[in-house]
Amino acid sequence: MKEKEIQEMMNLNHEENIRKAARNLDGVLKKTDLVYSDFFSREYNNNVYIKPENLQVTGSFKVRGAYNKIANLTAEEKSKGVVTSSAGNHAQGVALSAQKAGIHATIVMPKVTPLIKVEGTKSYGSDVIIHGNVYDESYEEARRLSKEKGYTFIHAFDDYDVICGQGTIGLEIIEELHNIDEILVPVGGGGLISGVALIAKSLKPSIRITGVEPTGALTMKKSLEKGHVSTLDRCKTTAEGVAVKRPGDLTFGIVNKYVDGIIEVTEEDMMEALLLLVEKHKLIAETSGILPLAALKKLNFKNKNVACIVSGGNIDVLTISSLLNKGLVSRGRIFCFTVELPDIPGQLLKVSEVLANAGANVIKLDHNQFKATDRFMNVQLEVTVETNGNKHIAQIMEMLQENGLHIKRIY
Repeated sequence: MKEKEIQEMMNLNHEENIRKAARNLDGVLKKTDLVYSDFFSREYNNNVYIKPENLQVTGSFKVRGAYNKIANLTAEEKSKGVVTSSAGNHAQGVALSAQKAGIHATIVMPKVTPLIKVEGTKSYGSDVIIHGNVYDESYEEARRLSKEKGYTFIHAFDDYDVICGQGTIGLEIIEELHNIDEILVPVGGGGLISGVALIAKSLKPSIRITGVEPTGALTMKKSLEKGHVSTLDRCKTTAEGVAVKRPGDLTFGIVNKYVDGIIEVTEEDMMEALLLLVEKHKLIAETSGILPLAALKKLNFKNKNVACIVSGGNIDVLTISSLLNKGLVSRGRIFCFTVELPDIPGQLLKVSEVLANAGANVIKLDHNQFKATDRFMNVQLEVTVETNGNKHIAQIMEMLQENGLHIKRIY
């Protein structure tokens, strides 16, 4: 995108355009009222509100930007149809929006796209083309089709109409909670945070808008540090929804001007946040969606009103099972250790009694003499127990030590 074009868009009436987007979306969206979280508020000493876009139509906020873009097309553009490239939420957002608008849509998806997302996109009536081994190849094919067929290309984030559609989330938050102090927003290519920042700074400049990125995909943060749009060598994160190597030209300009900062979170932070969201609120979110909740522990203030945008909930069962288990380990809710015992009667009972007295619940046990350093005299016992947190684990380890049991912690 050329600098002149970016500046022209930056000078538009953002409040007017985002309010127009809200009117376009009236009757299309599911209402996602803020959810006050007693748990996260107590845990992190702020008044925490969740904006549950994981409950949105198609399971993600992406339908907002896609529908607004299509609603603003001319009659001629609509008659020719639209095309986009995506391996996830944007694809389904465009497909549903096109269906509601009664126009043709073509979605180009890379070969690595999970079948469930391919079928979900097809279910909205769009033509799905599987092309390329990675997203970049799908993007190029979508661009080629746009030129060849006359389709309007709908960018996932670097498009002003898409940005305004996403900005309706910020408008809803401010209208529902007038005294909001901070909004935490997941950041990938920057479309969501750009829209939220534009409306927030228009309506209430004192609101802090902070982006959240995973350590393995600091796309926007690195670009801001360099002072220009830059491309990461690679993205490595379980939060595939924000695994974007290069932010948009327009989104970078907006974020650079209006966003107050970027918080970096680890994979461990995300897994803890996912576990807590599921356990305390019975809500399911994808890893990119819980980035704001993962950032709560890194805020350097207290007693403020903080809104966390949980941007999506499209995650498969196997993935969520794996992530929840890792979250349990991170929170100290599961403790695994090994200990070598003499191969004589009564040793297993001794370990069991210590664990029972410590209030630890055994969930798995492996008694194997072939893993011991001296397999003719000793056996190795591997034990996994359910615990109440890291302090509890420290107490258990101390009690085992006091009883002459020298353990090796596995996790």
